[in-house]
Amino acid sequence: MLLNYLKIAWRNLLRRKVFSFINIAGLAISLGCVLIIVLYVMDELSYDRHIPGYERIYRVTQTVTFNGRSGDDIAMSDMMGPILKREYAEVEHFSRIASYGDPVLVQKGSSFFSEKVIAHVDSTFFQVFALPALDGNPAAALSEPNTVVITAAVAEKYFGTTRAAGRMLNIREGKEVKAYKVDAVIRNIPQNTHFRYDMYFSMKNFAYEWGRLGAMNFYTYVMLKKGVDPVAFSKKFSDGYISRYFFPEVLYKLLNIPSMEAFAKAGNSAAFWVMPLADIHFRSTTAGEIRPAGNIRYVYIFSAIALFILLIACINFMNMTTALAAKRSREVGVRKALGTGRRELILQFLTESGLLAIVAFLLALGLATVFIPAFNQLTGKEVSIGMLLQPQILPLLLVAPLLTGLLAGSYPALFLSAFRPIEALKGRVKSAGADSGLRRGLVVFQFATSIVLIVGTLVVYQQLYFIQHKNLGYNKDQVLVINGTGALNNDASAFRNEVLQLPGVKSGTLSSYLPVSNASRNSNMVSPSRAMKPDETFGMQEWFVDEDYMQTMGMELLKGRGFFRDYGDKNVMIINEAAARRMGKGDPVGKMIFELSMGTSANGYTVVGVVKDFNYETLHQPVQPLGLILGTNISSAAFKITVNEHVDKLLQDIQGKWSSFAPGLPFSYNFLDKSFEEMYQGEQQVGRLALLFSSLAILIACLGIFGLATFMAEQRTREIGVRKVLGASAQSIVHLLNREFLRLVTAAFIIAVPVSWWMMNKWLADFEYRIRISWWVFAAAGATAIMIALFTVSFQSVKAALTNPVKSLRSE
Repeated sequence: MLLNYLKIAWRNLLRRKVFSFINIAGLAISLGCVLIIVLYVMDELSYDRHIPGYERIYRVTQTVTFNGRSGDDIAMSDMMGPILKREYAEVEHFSRIASYGDPVLVQKGSSFFSEKVIAHVDSTFFQVFALPALDGNPAAALSEPNTVVITAAVAEKYFGTTRAAGRMLNIREGKEVKAYKVDAVIRNIPQNTHFRYDMYFSMKNFAYEWGRLGAMNFYTYVMLKKGVDPVAFSKKFSDGYISRYFFPEVLYKLLNIPSMEAFAKAGNSAAFWVMPLADIHFRSTTAGEIRPAGNIRYVYIFSAIALFILLIACINFMNMTTALAAKRSREVGVRKALGTGRRELILQFLTESGLLAIVAFLLALGLATVFIPAFNQLTGKEVSIGMLLQPQILPLLLVAPLLTGLLAGSYPALFLSAFRPIEALKGRVKSAGADSGLRRGLVVFQFATSIVLIVGTLVVYQQLYFIQHKNLGYNKDQVLVINGTGALNNDASAFRNEVLQLPGVKSGTLSSYLPVSNASRNSNMVSPSRAMKPDETFGMQEWFVDEDYMQTMGMELLKGRGFFRDYGDKNVMIINEAAARRMGKGDPVGKMIFELSMGTSANGYTVVGVVKDFNYETLHQPVQPLGLILGTNISSAAFKITVNEHVDKLLQDIQGKWSSFAPGLPFSYNFLDKSFEEMYQGEQQVGRLALLFSSLAILIACLGIFGLATFMAEQRTREIGVRKVLGASAQSIVHLLNREFLRLVTAAFIIAVPVSWWMMNKWLADFEYRIRISWWVFAAAGATAIMIALFTVSFQSVKAALTNPVKSLRSE
C-alpha cells in the first residue's frame, strides 16, 4: 500500500511541474536557511564545551558596588589563585592568564615576525585546560623560564612541521635575541573558545611586581573537584577571602574603610564567585573580556527567524495545495465513488507532502553545503555541514523532513479528503468560510513576520550608521597607527620625528592607549583627597600619553591647558568630564587628584585641564572617568595624515623610515577607523544576517501570496466572467482582486508594528548610546510589504482579468 502511495505521489509531482517546483523551491530555501541557522546556534552554544572536563572549570569573578557604581570584574590579584589552591580543598588545580603586553618578535632566518595573540600562563594551565597535544606533554610544560607552548599553526610557520617539541624559538627582547624552548605543540584553538592564543609563555618570564592583593591584572581559573557545588563554594570562599584578605588589605589599608558593616551601610557590596566556563561566552558583561562575548539574544532572535521561515514555507505549501483543490476535486470524487475512504485519502496526500519535503530537504542540504563558506566569511564562524552528524543532532536531522511534510501537508490533506463526491465530480468545490479565513490568517502571519524582519533590519542598520557617524569626542578618521614601535626602544622618538617630516603627516604621538578595543588600559582607584575617603573614591582609567596625543586624536580641551614637556610638566593630569563630575562641584583645574597606592602614601597629580568626554569603549557602555598623564609609552605610534591618492606613497615612505631604524623587523600598521569598526563586528554581522534572512523570508512569503492569489482567481473565475460580460473593465477587476490583499497586508502591518517596536527596543537597550525608532521605519516597512504584495498578486490578477469570459462560463 505504501509503495502504491509513493508511486501516485511521484506521478502527481511530475504531472504538476510548476506547482511542484514552487513548493520544493520554497521548502528547500527555507530548510537551507534553517540548517544554516541551526549550525550558527550550535556553534554559539558550544563555546568552550570541547575542552575536556569543562563542567568542572570556572573563572573567578568579582561583583562590586561602590559609590553608586556596580559591575563585574574578571581581573583578579596575582594572589587569588595560590590562595584558593592553598586554603580550599575543593580546588583541584588553578591557573592564571596574563594577556596584556606588547607583541613578541619571533625570528625566522634573518627576519622577525610579530606575534600578537600571546599570553603568559602558569605551568598548571594545561592541567586545567587539557587541550589536545600534537607533540610533547603540555601538562608538564612551562615549569621553567624561557619555555613556550605553541599551536600547530605557529609550529608550521617557524619549523615547517608540528614535530617541534624540544626545538628553540628565537625571540627578540629589547635589542637582544633570547632562545625559548618549545615544550609542546597543541592543536589550533577552535574558534568557539573564549580565549584563542597562539603562544603560551611561562609565567616565570612575566615581568610583574608579585604579591599585590589590590592590583587586579590576572584572569584566574580553577578546576573544582568532582561533586563540588560551585554555588556553595562561591559563598564559602567569598566570605573567607573578603574577611581574611580583601577587607584588611584593600578596603581597610588602602581605602580606610573601618569595617565591612560600614562598607555595607554606605550602600556598597562586594562578592567573589566562580562562573562556569561554558557560561563565559554569554554571561560575561565586562568590557575587559579576552575575546568579544556573545549575546544570547542573537541566539533567540535567529532561532525565532528559523522557525518563522519554516512556518512561512509550510504555509506556502498549504496555500498552493488548496489553490489547486479544484483541479484535483474530480480525482477525489472518483476515488470516493469507487470506495476509497477518507483515511486512505489523507494518507495519500500526506505521502505526497512527505515525498515533496524529503526532496526539498535533500536540496536544502546541498544549498547549505554550497553557501556555508560564504556564511563563515560573513560571520567569522567556522561551522561545517559535518556538525549536523553529531549523535544528538542526527536523529532530529532524519526526522525533520517527515515532520515538515506532516506540518505542511496536514491541513491540505484534511481539506482535500473532505470533498463530497457529487460536488467534486461536478467541479463545484468551494472553500468554506472557516477555510477561507484560515488561509487569509496564514497570509497575514506571513506578512506580519516579513514586516517585523524588515523593521528589524532597518533599525539595525540605523544603529550601525549612528555608531559610525556619532561624535565620539575624538576624530578616528585619517589616523594611521604603527604597531610594535616598542621594539625601537630609545629610537622610537627619533622614528616619530622622522615620520613627522614627511609630506602629508600633520601630527604624531607615541602611545598604545587608543580609544578602541584591544588597546592598552590601566585602571586605578582615585580620590580628590589624600586620605582616600571612601565616599570620594572612584575608579578611573589612567593613560600615559605625550604632549601631542590630544592634537593627533582630535580631542577638545574644555578647560585649562594641555601638556608642555619642555616646561617641566611633572605629576600633572588632564581629566575627562566624567572624572570632573566625580570630583564634585567647582572647577577641577588646579585641584589635586590622588591614586590608590600600595605603599604608605598616595601618588598625587595636579589637574591642569579637562578634555571633552570621548567614547573609549564601545557605545554599549557609558563614558567612565579617565585621566591622561604625561608619560612615556612607546608601544605604538599614531599619526594624523592626509588621505588622498598619494597615501600609498606615504605608506611606502613610512615603511622606508621604519626599515632604516629597525632592519629585519616587521612593519605593521592599521587605520584607527578600521579598528573602530572591528569593535562592532558582531552588530555588523547581525545586520548582514538580518538582511539576508529577511530577504529570503520575503521571497518565500511571495510564493505564499502567489498561491493564495491563484486560489482566489480559481474560486472567482465565473464571477469574473459574468462581470466582464456585463461590461467590467480589466482595470476594475484587477482592483477588485488586489483590494483583498491590501486588506491582508494592512492587518499584518497593524499586528507587526507593536511587535517589532517592542523587539527592537529590547535590542537597542544593550546600547548606552542609541537611536530612537522613527515612525518612518514602520511606514517604510509597511510600504515595502504592500509593494511586494501588489507586485506578486498583480500577475494573477491581470491574468484573470484578461481571460476570455467564454472560457470561464462555458460550463454553466
